[in-house]
Amino acid sequence: MYERVGGHETFVKIADTFYQKIESEPLLLAMYPKRDMEGAKERLRLFLEQYWGGPTTYSDTRGHPRLRMRHAGFEIATPQKDAWLRCIHSAIIDLEIDEELKEELWAYFQFAAHSMINKADD
Repeated sequence: MYERVGGHETFVKIADTFYQKIESEPLLLAMYPKRDMEGAKERLRLFLEQYWGGPTTYSDTRGHPRLRMRHAGFEIATPQKDAWLRCIHSAIIDLEIDEELKEELWAYFQFAAHSMINKADD
């Protein structure tokens, strides 16, 4: 999949666009402090590249992804999940790749977002 979607450059675009969108999502800003925005962007890119069959740099430098554990300090309920999905959807919708590849990415992101919920809705 890594090569089919365009490799490194595509994942750079996804991370860049995602983090541009984060800056206008008040529900998510606490999870993404400005002082570490570039680091967070790089970690997302590295994770996605590895997940989709690219280099293993993420695990080589940070160990197992353990996504739920790494996000456990943040309250994630349906509103935060939905805001995150809006941002990531914006990051993939305009990619210049085949629609079925976008759909595969989108299906994964929906699954991942649902699995990150750790707080009941109010």
